[in-house]
Amino acid sequence: MMKNRKPNGAASRRAGRQHGVVLLFCLVILAILLAGGVAILRSMNASMFSAGNLAFKRDLVNQGEQAVSTVLRSFSSTGGLGSALQTAASQPQLNYSAIELQTNDRGIPRLLLQRSAAPTGFDVAGNSFTPGIVEISGRDGVKIRYVIDRLCNTTGTFATLGKTRCTFSPTAASQVTGGTAGEERPPVPPPAMYRLSVRVDGPRDTQVFLQTSFSKPE
Repeated sequence: MMKNRKPNGAASRRAGRQHGVVLLFCLVILAILLAGGVAILRSMNASMFSAGNLAFKRDLVNQGEQAVSTVLRSFSSTGGLGSALQTAASQPQLNYSAIELQTNDRGIPRLLLQRSAAPTGFDVAGNSFTPGIVEISGRDGVKIRYVIDRLCNTTGTFATLGKTRCTFSPTAASQVTGGTAGEERPPVPPPAMYRLSVRVDGPRDTQVFLQTSFSKPE
């Protein structure tokens, strides 16, 4: 007749130690998985936050085009800046400076950096300039500020000032291209250059600056 043999004390202790090692490994693996889950969650939150900021900034850029439409209407034949005499002098009520404005190291007019209700800046000749149209209201509380400056160092018509006083856009007649480069062309005065600078403020302290230059024959 067989008798059940009880495990001795040494075997029981070895089995207990093995179970303890397995439990330790399980706890280590669980901690690693938990840390990885937290890292992934934070990464997702950061990605969603970045995507939200990009969406806000894209919306600000789209709304900033309202300033472009306003300026194009001003420079049309029926607008307040449609003729050479109208652009010869500054017109603060249209946010237009006939003299180039002072800028920071990134080329942004300094008066656009102000948050005051009546921002005032200076042109390169030292004259003060205060835009009459402080801002345009967009959707969802978006505020749009803009200013136009002619890239000249004094007032007067561009035909009078000439190339020595203004930055100008080269005309097709001054460019040698194609097979008819030797043909004589009627003299065409180069157009003056204008700069439109826009600042758009939106929710969550988002802010974008837009800038473009254009020319208009006089």
